[in-house]
Amino acid sequence: MKHALFIAAAAGLLLSGCGSETTGTAAPASTTAATTTTTSSETSSAAVPAGDATAPGTKLKVGARAVLPYAATDKNGTIAVTVTAIEPGAKEDLAKFGDKAKGITPFYLRVRVENLSGTDLRYTSVALRGLGADGKGTGVIISGDTPKCDSTSAPKTFTTAGASYETCVLTAAPDGSKVAAAEYNRGDGYDKSPVIWES
Repeated sequence: MKHALFIAAAAGLLLSGCGSETTGTAAPASTTAATTTTTSSETSSAAVPAGDATAPGTKLKVGARAVLPYAATDKNGTIAVTVTAIEPGAKEDLAKFGDKAKGITPFYLRVRVENLSGTDLRYTSVALRGLGADGKGTGVIISGDTPKCDSTSAPKTFTTAGASYETCVLTAAPDGSKVAAAEYNRGDGYDKSPVIWES
């Protein structure tokens, strides 16, 4: 598994279709860092039309569900995203990143994703950006996996209304600071007015 990170101005958030293999990547501040997801088999509510989507700019508490449109070249639908926890990790969790991880602390965004539209969204992925206590990016861009935070794409069964899976999104902050919120800012007005989950 590849993995990398940069301490830089924070990047945006990406929701995209991808294959089932995951690679951890990092990007300069001018690009977005993609993070992928982990699978689980739970069921949820019936299909929800895209018109019922959570409005851009909405602020939610951790544990609340946002209904979001999904659009990509070959995949379209409606998903629900719930940030279930924002957890600090141990610095030792970043051992495989080597010297690049000096001076930063990992945080884990625990996320549940549901297929509400019943469309074929297998192998798609959702990525969230961690925010500091000031509501801004932490200055650290990181992606990949740790022993406590595994990420992969949606399962091949993520094709029906009610299908769901869980993931962990790796984020980080400089030592002495923390990740206090998570942000979704992918298109459709969310790029300028993100949906934010606060602890």
